[in-house]
Amino acid sequence: MLSSIRPTAQRVGTLAGHRDAVYALAGGPESERVFSAGADGLVVAWNAADPAQDGQLLARVENSVYALHELPARNLLLLGHNFQGVQALDLADNKLAFATALPPVAIFDLVFSESRQRLYVALADGTLAVLRGDDFRLENLLRVSDKSLRCLALHEGQGELAVGGSDHQVRVLDLDSLTLKYTLAEATNSVFALCYAPDGRQLLAAGRDAHLRRYDAAAGYALADSVVAHMYAINYLAFSSDGRYLASCSLDKSIKLWDAASLALLRVLDRARAAGHGTSVNKLVWPGSRQRLVSCSDDRSLAVWEVVDG
Repeated sequence: MLSSIRPTAQRVGTLAGHRDAVYALAGGPESERVFSAGADGLVVAWNAADPAQDGQLLARVENSVYALHELPARNLLLLGHNFQGVQALDLADNKLAFATALPPVAIFDLVFSESRQRLYVALADGTLAVLRGDDFRLENLLRVSDKSLRCLALHEGQGELAVGGSDHQVRVLDLDSLTLKYTLAEATNSVFALCYAPDGRQLLAAGRDAHLRRYDAAAGYALADSVVAHMYAINYLAFSSDGRYLASCSLDKSIKLWDAASLALLRVLDRARAAGHGTSVNKLVWPGSRQRLVSCSDDRSLAVWEVVDG
């Protein structure tokens, strides 16, 4: 049921130029700049504040890209280049700054720990790669599962790394030793999306079974909520910069906005109701300080949404 107090959300722009499905987005509250990549191997920068601007082509890579991560303080963009490894682009001159070969498989997610100065990489062969933050040299390869690792989430305060996989499990590892602390086994299919609430007290998980689950990270990851959130697989979860909203996107072609505190459904952004995407929505990012949400899709485009508090 939709909450009676809802934000409005309007599509204010389309970012077009990719030649195939767009799988990866990066950006954050520091800037209105958003980065995208996907099946065509193109890595593009956009301005979410001015969707009429053309995108800036940063790189062309040989294979598809499922994962991007920006390091604003170092002006670097990290690419999970499938079957090649991790590459770091220097955004000052759009040149390759670092490249690290990894096992020749798909790379599904990247997260960077500022406190540990380490990059954690989720690989399709069930391996977690750990790279040094200064030069991105490989430090550790840990086999976590016999199925793909699909998503990662960091809790810097508790020193924990959550890992979701195609084996239907979420594992919470110690960030330093990589030893297993908790196993969350409520999902009935692959886990595609993980994120911690801004205050760090909850972990949100979702995936192919279309359920949104919330765990109490401050109390041993006890299951607090389980919501049937979409018709088909949930591909990604992202909190707004002010922490008020949680956005989810799905194979069912929709984006949903949720009240972050109660998980009440606030708004559905789909083709019928909001001129949304016509195919699977793959990733989301909330760039800059204004309430704008950017989505990407198999339809080769990015959409820019303006969310206004109700």
